[in-house]
Amino acid sequence: MRLSGKVAVITGAASGMGKAIAELYAAEGAKVVVSDLRVDTAQTVVDGIGEKGGTAVAVAANVAKEEDVQQLIDTAVEKFGTVDILVNNAGIMDNFVPAADLTDELWERIFAINTTGPMRTIRKVLPLFLEKKAGVIVNIASAGGLFGSRAGAAYTASKHAVVGLTKNVGFQYATQGIRCNAIAPGGVNTNIGTSINAPSPFGMERAMVGIQVNPRAGEPEEIAKVALFLASDDSSFVNGTVVTADAGWTAY
Repeated sequence: MRLSGKVAVITGAASGMGKAIAELYAAEGAKVVVSDLRVDTAQTVVDGIGEKGGTAVAVAANVAKEEDVQQLIDTAVEKFGTVDILVNNAGIMDNFVPAADLTDELWERIFAINTTGPMRTIRKVLPLFLEKKAGVIVNIASAGGLFGSRAGAAYTASKHAVVGLTKNVGFQYATQGIRCNAIAPGGVNTNIGTSINAPSPFGMERAMVGIQVNPRAGEPEEIAKVALFLASDDSSFVNGTVVTADAGWTAY
């Protein structure tokens, strides 16, 4: 029970990696706020956690909206008294659109969810963390945040920004008992592909050049185990960094 007594907020937790993280955190003793746009699906996750003896609550939230982020964290505090762990998992793909074809609308939508959302949730929880001189943030970045062409221009830039945000927050608040790390997954079997609609042929062709060297796709539960490590005291000396979990794909 490595997270016994902790309260964790997880965005995009109705499916995929977020769901796996929520379930594992609950199994390790955390009280979990399962946040997602799809509150009905989030409630299904909560029901499953409850059936296994865990404690969780579902909260509808669009991380691209400031008022939703405020309500999300306020609800966590109202239900469970505080927040100890924040996992920024919500994210979408960008249809592999290359820079020449980017629209302002697509760029702003990708950044609103993938980058501005995490900034807002971090901004909201930091006063809680600073008051008690303790707190952990886990951002889900991507191999696309470390390398140049695992997706389109907007997604790639947004995840690079998440990596920079992670390092900045991790260092600046390190003396306040707060840690901030990120996970950079490679290909993982989730439903994030449903956010891809009519991908750019050119952009997808360029992004897929290196896919043949990918040893395998991961499972959400494998990423959840990394997220558990980063949220627990097992990683007390790990801060401001990115853990790559990709079966060795980016080591080539």
